[in-house]
Amino acid sequence: MNLTYKKVRKLFDYRPDGNLIWKMRKGNIMIDDVAGTHRKNYYSKIRIDNKFYVSHIIIWLWHHGYMPECELDHINRVKHDNRIENLREASSQCNKRNRGNFKNNKSGVKGVFTGKSWGDFWQARITVNGKQYNIGTHSSFDEAVLHRLAAEQCLDWDGCDSSSPAYQYAKSCGLIK
Repeated sequence: MNLTYKKVRKLFDYRPDGNLIWKMRKGNIMIDDVAGTHRKNYYSKIRIDNKFYVSHIIIWLWHHGYMPECELDHINRVKHDNRIENLREASSQCNKRNRGNFKNNKSGVKGVFTGKSWGDFWQARITVNGKQYNIGTHSSFDEAVLHRLAAEQCLDWDGCDSSSPAYQYAKSCGLIK
């Protein structure tokens, strides 16, 4: 059985903090219990009719009346922040772009890094559809960030600019308005 808007509205109420609340009692579940399992750094899941669903998909259905046609992106990158204003439909590429930096990233900006062999120079790269492009070697971190941002904009990643680490850095430092 497919999950429907009607069923979701029958089972749950939504709280502005991004949680779904059970409207009926089932086994150990009591009315007004927060729905789902919540584990740090993982998406919360809710079991309905012996099938697990990620909570943000159900919240989207609860609000919009349809299952998302694309991927759902957590705008602030916090997997358990399921407030509806933090969720957006996004292409796979946009969703991947909104991932945080890898643990080994020391610059704070995705795709911008330096290495011992480059001395005081900064490298900028971008990956598109699994292919990595070298944007060049730059004499300053700011220059590398701006080139990375320009590459992102040339690729027309619509709707993702404000979540880009390059955009956020450039904006916070006054490099762009």
